[in-house]
Amino acid sequence: MELMLLSDLHGSLDVSSLNKKRWRKAFATIYCSIAFLSPFKNLLSSSTNQIHKFSKDSRKISPEPSSRIVIDIEQQLPFFSSIDHSTLNNLVKEKSLDRLAKLGGVEGLAASLKTDEHNGISGDQQDIVARYEAFGRNTYQMPPTKSFFHFVWEAFKDPTILILLICAALSLGFGIKEHDPKDGWYDGGSIFVAVFLVIAVSAISNFRQNKQFDKLSKVSSNIPVEVVRNGRRQQISIFEVVVGEVVCLKIGDQVPADGLFIDGHSLQVDESSMTGESDHVEIDRDANPFLFSGTKVADGYRKMVVISVELIAKMVP
Repeated sequence: MELMLLSDLHGSLDVSSLNKKRWRKAFATIYCSIAFLSPFKNLLSSSTNQIHKFSKDSRKISPEPSSRIVIDIEQQLPFFSSIDHSTLNNLVKEKSLDRLAKLGGVEGLAASLKTDEHNGISGDQQDIVARYEAFGRNTYQMPPTKSFFHFVWEAFKDPTILILLICAALSLGFGIKEHDPKDGWYDGGSIFVAVFLVIAVSAISNFRQNKQFDKLSKVSSNIPVEVVRNGRRQQISIFEVVVGEVVCLKIGDQVPADGLFIDGHSLQVDESSMTGESDHVEIDRDANPFLFSGTKVADGYRKMVVISVELIAKMVP
């Protein structure tokens, strides 16, 4: 009996020692795993912190690339750095020889506009677009086309039509009062019908005439202009003329835009459309080089350089 108890005791001791060994192995394994992974954990946490820090810093410095891009664009925009639109407009309005002299005279101004007095502008697409953006186009706002109802309303406002409408209303009222409505409306109603027919015919006629006038105005205002581009003479529409353009003019031609005299012979201009004076104005390079849109060449021939492209309604032959 004692032997059996001893054997059982030894067996339980062996089991407990075996369990302790297993726990020790498990503990050692877990500890070694934690010790082995701890550097990677620190590295991962530091990397995460760096990523967050980088994202915050990138948010703080993000305006710098965009500002650099804006600066680069702004540096590319001013194709004409030494002259601007307002300066040219003031020169035209004031007709100031002193202001022109400060800009270097006709030669200096042509150089600022990147124009050669003999060969004109280059005329390529990039050059034309740059001049459009810097100085505008040689166009003007056309008045809106009048609708048919506008002419109907104008016909209604005619004093004769108003008197006839009043007479028709009175006749209709008295007719209905004296007779029954079935027979009393004839006189007044017939006057109303006649008046409305007159209004309709008048409105239709005026509307058609206005449409024809608009078409003729568009055709007549699209004047061909002889210019020099890249050393070649060519004809373009007046609406395609740009600042810096060298324009060739002769007797009877209309000045397509405001500009300055370059060279020519016995040049006289009719400025009656602007000033109302019938006397012709002598144009020369030194005393009076200014030419204005809408005036006509009365005598001589010449070249001019365009400095303003603001068309006005007077550009109609």
